[in-house]
Amino acid sequence: MRPEAVAAMVDVLESAPGNPSGQHRWARQARRLLDDARDRIAEVIGADPGDIVFTSGGTEADNLAVTGTIGARGGRALCLTTDHHAVIDPVLAAGGATFGARGRVSVRAGDVALATGSTDERPVSLVSFALVNNEVGVVQPAVELVESIRRLAPGALIHIDAVAAAAWLDLAPAVAVADLISLSGHKVGGPKGIGVLAVRGGAKLSPILLGGSQERERRGGTPNVAGAVAFAVALERSSSERAQTVGRVAAMRDRLMAGVLGALGSDAAETVAVVDDGDALVANIAHLSCWGVHREALLFRLDQDGVAASAGSSCASGAMERSHVIDALELPVGLSEGALRLSLGWNTTDAEVDHALSVVPAAVRDLRGTAVEGSAA
Repeated sequence: MRPEAVAAMVDVLESAPGNPSGQHRWARQARRLLDDARDRIAEVIGADPGDIVFTSGGTEADNLAVTGTIGARGGRALCLTTDHHAVIDPVLAAGGATFGARGRVSVRAGDVALATGSTDERPVSLVSFALVNNEVGVVQPAVELVESIRRLAPGALIHIDAVAAAAWLDLAPAVAVADLISLSGHKVGGPKGIGVLAVRGGAKLSPILLGGSQERERRGGTPNVAGAVAFAVALERSSSERAQTVGRVAAMRDRLMAGVLGALGSDAAETVAVVDDGDALVANIAHLSCWGVHREALLFRLDQDGVAASAGSSCASGAMERSHVIDALELPVGLSEGALRLSLGWNTTDAEVDHALSVVPAAVRDLRGTAVEGSAA
């Protein structure tokens, strides 16, 4: 967390104990803080304050976008094969489908045409895509994609999962063309357990959490005032420092990638970056696949050596299954088993990159040949 966000959260926890849904003066104090956070978040992303629905995080925001839309409008939902499971799972649970060409993460108009032209006679009510893929860092061309979706599925709402993008990209262009946008506090240096679904243009949603009329009857439950305030502070700071932070972090990411690939060899017999050269990439994600290395053994070794890494989404990093994003890329088995995601943040230092460079190549070299045995297990 950013220090400013920690300070803001502690201040609310200590000085504003009221429930913002109440009527007494402590409740009114809490409601003012919550509404101020709503205003500040809306201003940063280019939305109206009334659009902002506070949630418990990006997962709930994604679920509300998908399940809430289908509940209110019927029809079917579509999302990318490489989206986060917080989108894919509710889409499939609602009888929808995923789309996207095998072998890549980036999306083109033809992919949308194939998806919306399905023989399924139900109308397309929602099309969702992640602005930034949280595992490999590919940035989707949001405005162009939305234009294609509007043309091919004119009645559909468009949901953009911007959770992995908020700290690194100006969201205003995507927000301007979308109907629903998901954010999460911890991705911008705020606390875990707070998120936002921005609901634009009066889009109708059926609430998935019942039992209260909070958030304009779009999400029941006592709001997390301290989390919302800390989220707003972190998002503002992230936005104001974005240009400087992106340049610095991208330079460290490039040095990390070049150092690892240089130490191990960049041809397919060793270790490779898994995205196409033409793909736009977010500044903070370094994704490689290490030939002949089993991911669980590699992650354990890196953890022992003081490097926090993942084989896919952090939400699924404890699972033994290979990432669905890596599966979609259709890499050779010897490469896909060794998928490795190294993420940098606003406070990553050159010394930390140096440490990773001293650890990662050595770990990969020591673990060559473990993939076959690990896969068989």
